[in-house]
Amino acid sequence: MNTEMLKCGEWTPEEPITPEEEDICLKMKSDIEKKAGATFKAYIPLSFRTQLVSGTNHLVKVYVGVGVCVHAMIYEALPCSGRELNITGVQHPKIACEPLIPFGH
Repeated sequence: MNTEMLKCGEWTPEEPITPEEEDICLKMKSDIEKKAGATFKAYIPLSFRTQLVSGTNHLVKVYVGVGVCVHAMIYEALPCSGRELNITGVQHPKIACEPLIPFGH
């Protein structure tokens, strides 16, 4: 995906998970579980979308068991702000075939 063509505030198309996105998902697992009110035995990041704002919004789909996923919105601050990660929203349960659609916080 050529993100150079995207304007600030636009979302990228949904893509298979990358090592960088997987790392972000794994770091945020306990926070995602808290927001979802569940403990996930399975936790496999599947796909993602990003949005460049004053930082980056990461919208991720994570498989959490038998056709069930969680969609999580993760905000990553700019490098000058330490790249701090925060969960800004979670949708659970979702079915595995549901596309990642940005949602309100």
